Amino acid sequence: MQSGMFVFTAVERIVFGKPAAQALAAEVDRLKAQRVFLIVSGTMNRTTDEIAKVRAALGSRFAGLYDRMPSHTPRDAVIEASNAARAAGTDLIVTFGGGSVTDAGKIMQICLRHNVTDIAGLDAFRAVVNTDGKQTIPAFEGPVVRQIAIPTTLSGGEFQGGGGCTDTRSKVKESFRHPLVIPRVSILDPAPTVHTPLWVWLSTGLRAVDHATEAICSPVSNPASDVSFMQALRLLSRGLPRVKQNPGDLEARLDCQLAVWLAMTGRQAGAQMGASHAIGHVLGGSCDVPHGYTSCVMLPPVLRYNRSVNLERQRLVADAMGHPGEEAADVIEAFIADLGLPGKLSEVGVTRKQFAMIADHAMHDSWLHTNPRKITTPEQVLEILETAA
Repeated sequence: MQSGMFVFTAVERIVFGKPAAQALAAEVDRLKAQRVFLIVSGTMNRTTDEIAKVRAALGSRFAGLYDRMPSHTPRDAVIEASNAARAAGTDLIVTFGGGSVTDAGKIMQICLRHNVTDIAGLDAFRAVVNTDGKQTIPAFEGPVVRQIAIPTTLSGGEFQGGGGCTDTRSKVKESFRHPLVIPRVSILDPAPTVHTPLWVWLSTGLRAVDHATEAICSPVSNPASDVSFMQALRLLSRGLPRVKQNPGDLEARLDCQLAVWLAMTGRQAGAQMGASHAIGHVLGGSCDVPHGYTSCVMLPPVLRYNRSVNLERQRLVADAMGHPGEEAADVIEAFIADLGLPGKLSEVGVTRKQFAMIADHAMHDSWLHTNPRKITTPEQVLEILETAA
C-alpha cells in the first residue's frame, strides 16, 4: 500500500495572465503594505519601462529599489540589499526578475528578521549537508517582512520554501530554508518576459524540465504528483519551441509559466530531486555556469546513469514529451539541441581540471543523496561528469 504526505506551502495566491503592475497593486492593497522595497533585474530596470510601471502603480508606497543582484545570489549583494531595505523601513519585499533575484528576496527576509548586517551573519542560518547525506537545518523564527515574486524566467524558485545563496568567501552555493521564506504571492505575467534574453528563457525552461523529470523519476512519488509533473512536461515540450519560433507568443510563454507552477507544486507531495540538481548547484555556485545551462548539460547524463534503477519511470518522461517508447535521455538531449542550447560541460566552460572539486562539493548537496541510484563516493560523481564532458 502506498503511503506519503502532501505538504501545503505558505503560498497564499498565484495570480496569472494579468498585467504585473496592476496585479501587484491589488495585492499590496490586500496586504495593507505601506513600504514596498523592490529587488529587480538591472537590465529590466535600465532598458525597459516595466519597473517604472510597477513604481507608478505603488505610488507613495514605493520605499526603495535595488537592481545590482548578480547571478547565483552572492552573499555580499544580499547583505547590501537587506541593509538598504532595513534603512527604508520596508514592510514588503517585491522581487521582479530571474531566479537569482527571487532567491535574494528569500534570504533578505531572514536578514531583516534576524538583523543580519554582514556576510558572516548568515552562517548561523545555512543548511549543512555531510558527505553521507546527513543534514543539519537550523531552526529559527520565520520572517515577518514577506515577499511577492514576479518571475521573468522559468527557474521556479518562487514556489519553494528555500533559497540558494553563494558564500562569496568560499564560492560555494548554500541553501537557506524556512517554510515562510516562500513568497506569499507569485504573479505570472508573460508580457514582461519578452525582455528576458531568449537563451535565458529557454535554458531556465530546461531547468523546469529538470524539476519535473527528476521528480517523476524519484523513488518517492505518487499518482497525484505524477499528474502535475507530466502535464508540466507536456506544456514545456510544446511551449518552449513555440517561444523559440516566435518570441512574442504570450500564450506560449504563459503555458511555460504554468508548467513551472505544476512542476513545483507536485514536489509538495514529497518527490525528491537527484544528481542533476545536486551537481548543477555546484556548477552554478563554483563554476559560474548559468542556472539553466546546468540542467542542459547534466540531465541527460544523470538519466543514463540512473536508467538501470528507474527505466519504467523514465518512460513516463518520454511519453509526456510526445515520444512514447523512446529513451528519456535521448528525447531530452534532442530537445536541448533543437532549442539551440549547450549539451556538454565543455560548451559551458567547465574543464576536467575542475571535476574533482565539483565531485567533492556535490557530496555536500542534499539532492545527491536522494538520487534514485545511490551515490556514496566522489568517484561516482566523476563517472557522471565524464559522460557529460
